[in-house]
Amino acid sequence: MRNRRQAFAAPGGSFDRAIRLLGIVLPAAVGALLAMMLIAPLKPTGEVSFLLDRNKVATADDRLRLDDARYRGQDNSGRPFSVSAGNAVQRSASVPVVQLQDLTARLLLRDGPAQLTAPGGSYQIEQQQVGIDGAVRFLAADGYSMVARGVAIDLPGRALVGQGRVAGTVPAGSFSADRVLADLDTRVVTLDGNARMTMVPGQLQLP
Repeated sequence: MRNRRQAFAAPGGSFDRAIRLLGIVLPAAVGALLAMMLIAPLKPTGEVSFLLDRNKVATADDRLRLDDARYRGQDNSGRPFSVSAGNAVQRSASVPVVQLQDLTARLLLRDGPAQLTAPGGSYQIEQQQVGIDGAVRFLAADGYSMVARGVAIDLPGRALVGQGRVAGTVPAGSFSADRVLADLDTRVVTLDGNARMTMVPGQLQLP
């Protein structure tokens, strides 16, 4: 065993030959690895590149389009309200108006929740107002309801202005007119033009 160890450690032995071989192989391997790292990014791959002509590329007309959209806010008294729609579209960033379809607005009034529904309308983001050209239905938890057309609704102020025909019911009867101004919170309704009311004496319940 001693003789084998002496032969292994002797100058010119197998250990020296192994060291000389590693001195050649290791630098060559490091050089080959560096060369592969430099060449690999230039090797063709399966990626495809192309150029687009901005004059021929189809663009979307809508700046913002959402499905099942919902907006939440607070009125002047700090009570929450929400506006939801089946879909919402904002045509331009410079015009802060969102067009809504399948519109529903939920309010919290003094005497409980209320709901406004309409097939469609527009929501002005800065003023927090909803405009509806068609019919809008207002329904409160205590039995007050109203259907109006050409309506503008101020959500923070709980005010409704209708320039089209309006008809509604209260626990004590019904009413109709050409135009309406309503404070939804206090149930104060001002009728204008061909106003008609049918009331049952003794049945009126003040909110």
